Amino acid sequence: MNRKLPTRGVLRFVYALQLSLAIQASGQSQVQGAGREFRSALAAKVQSLEKENAVACSGVDGWLFLSAELRFMSLVRFWGADAVNVSRSPKPEWADPIPAIVDFNKQLKDRGIQLLLVPVPAKAETYPDKILPEVRASGSDLTPLMGSFYDQLRSQGVDVLDLALSFLAYRSKEQEAVFCKTDTHWSGIGCVLAAQAIAAKIRAKVPELPSKGDYTSDWVNLSIDGDLGGLLSAKIPKPGPESVRVRSVVSKATGSAIIPDPNSPVLLLGDSFTLVYHDFYATNAGLLDQLAVELGFVPDVIGTRGSGATPVRISLFRRAAKDPGFLDKKKIVIWCFAAREFTEAAQGWQKLPIAK
Repeated sequence: MNRKLPTRGVLRFVYALQLSLAIQASGQSQVQGAGREFRSALAAKVQSLEKENAVACSGVDGWLFLSAELRFMSLVRFWGADAVNVSRSPKPEWADPIPAIVDFNKQLKDRGIQLLLVPVPAKAETYPDKILPEVRASGSDLTPLMGSFYDQLRSQGVDVLDLALSFLAYRSKEQEAVFCKTDTHWSGIGCVLAAQAIAAKIRAKVPELPSKGDYTSDWVNLSIDGDLGGLLSAKIPKPGPESVRVRSVVSKATGSAIIPDPNSPVLLLGDSFTLVYHDFYATNAGLLDQLAVELGFVPDVIGTRGSGATPVRISLFRRAAKDPGFLDKKKIVIWCFAAREFTEAAQGWQKLPIAK
């Protein structure tokens, strides 16, 4: 029997209560103290935002946040039997992200390809004080069950890189922000930190990869009109342009820009985090460019400005269908997307073939 997903009003009620219910359940006592207070306050804020149909909201010190990402952070369990109660998926069978991720990993493994899953943590996980300054909580207190979720994936053979660890360590040094204030994406330094962490994992997983490129880089400032400003309600003043520092990368020998290599053994797959500063806002400074510097060779890329959950895997299937030998060239796939997709993916988490 096909069950219907809850209505938006029921969803608000469900996730408002979910934190307290989860804490009472066995195995979820990790959510406590400041983390519990933060989630409760955030759930209340999200309810208010949804009543106003607010897509984005302002925090403090000029920081802006995406409502959907705050909603994701206000949840506790979002996988297994709990997924259907909180997912934005149009069908219950697509609500739980774990089966689709595990299936994708198995299909790649059957072809001799390794998968590295790289969810990009929510901005409010690194900067909770910019959305709820009254709640004294550090990032490590806020998402204890993300660790449980990632461990569940690891227990089923999926290698997960948790970037929150790198971001929080950098943030503790009180240096420049790893996320943009007025945009959903990471800053230039956030992109570099991600590339460094990913490259270290890739080298450990596949040590025989080539390392022959010679690239030069330079830090430059650029001005962006962050995507969150245009999503604010009419009654909230719009921010001006934001200055972002990015690391621009070119070939040392020719000075030419980095171009994705279709023959590369590494494929970068994901949402707009794989494209920002390479395809929009700037060129030569995106995750692909930073990986070229850190790895010594250029990866291939399949990116989308939409969801990094199901649509990007459809793009992968189409690419493989067009070029039957495409996947034979790959040794590792880096699947990078916003962590909020675990609940907010509009098309859910469908199981899809990677090739014909």
